[in-house]
Amino acid sequence: MSKHYIIPVFVPHFGCPHDCIFCNQKKITNVSTTITSEEVESTINKYLGYFRPNSFIEVAFYGGSFTAIDMDIQKELLEVPLKYKEKGLINEIRLSTRPDAISKEILDNLAEYKVDTIELGVQSLDESVLMASGRGHGIEDVYHAVDMIKSYRFKLGLQMMVGLPEDELKKSLATAKEFIKLEPDCVRIYPTLVIKDTYLEKLMIKDKYKPLTISEAIDISTIILAIFKLNNINVIRVGLQPTENIQLGKDVVAGPFHPAFRQLVEANIYKLILDYYFENKQIETLGKILEISAHKKIISNIAGQKSHNIKYWIDKYGFKKIKINAKDIELDRIFIKIDNHYRELDLNLLLEDCILDNLSSKNSTQNYRK
Repeated sequence: MSKHYIIPVFVPHFGCPHDCIFCNQKKITNVSTTITSEEVESTINKYLGYFRPNSFIEVAFYGGSFTAIDMDIQKELLEVPLKYKEKGLINEIRLSTRPDAISKEILDNLAEYKVDTIELGVQSLDESVLMASGRGHGIEDVYHAVDMIKSYRFKLGLQMMVGLPEDELKKSLATAKEFIKLEPDCVRIYPTLVIKDTYLEKLMIKDKYKPLTISEAIDISTIILAIFKLNNINVIRVGLQPTENIQLGKDVVAGPFHPAFRQLVEANIYKLILDYYFENKQIETLGKILEISAHKKIISNIAGQKSHNIKYWIDKYGFKKIKINAKDIELDRIFIKIDNHYRELDLNLLLEDCILDNLSSKNSTQNYRK
């Protein structure tokens, strides 16, 4: 399979009719000026020089609500990637926008300029969370936009946030389950960060908002990512993309930021799976050597960042040593060997069981963000 490359074009807060309390797009995108067609072309040319031949290349407009921009400006900006697409230099065009910035006129225009994917910044499908976050639209706007986008045969992306004001585990899970029903082509999961110069920062300073801790964010994101995995939903990002300024101590003033947040979540999934297996099978582990064989792509996540999972299992179960070997086996299978105990494990079956067990042990109605 050819390598998939993204050419990012940032349109900071351009066109967005609302100031959501968590948003400062100029900080998030590290861009503070409006974008021009000349800048779009310059960006595309710069990135094309980096990519391998015969790669899959996608131009993606990130940041502001693209379809809320003046229609003439939309056309001017889209004209550039369309030219490259028609020449065969790029493969697809992607953009992100708000659910209430979708209409027949807008979609007709996007179809004319051969846009492939539309991502909706949904964030939550709970009215109280949307209202507390200053989103300026309701859940019906989301369903209406999804129906229209699908009727035009665009690829659909959905973005959700956890840890917003008035959010709780039950509401986040309900949003994830509704996403599954909407059958998107891709999903993004973002834990809420407190960005400098936002209303959310003011609320936090006044003790009216408490951001998620990193462990809370990993916990809830683990459950949501697992649910999406089990339903074959393609999750293309977990956690905000780090930039020069999107770092704790810079423009991120608080919240669960980590430059490798997805790896922490993926590693936590494997920790939960093997915990569930060891505890339910009641295998003798003290002083034993554990050997795990898995596909090379998931070896690092099984071990955990800085071998966190290996250290955890040694401490908890008393293993003498843990070896993880790369084998040519399916991604959803691993083999474990402890003395004479040798088993092939179906990760999806164990994931479903351990996530259900994990949920049953939690108070899913707990409001974790005031």
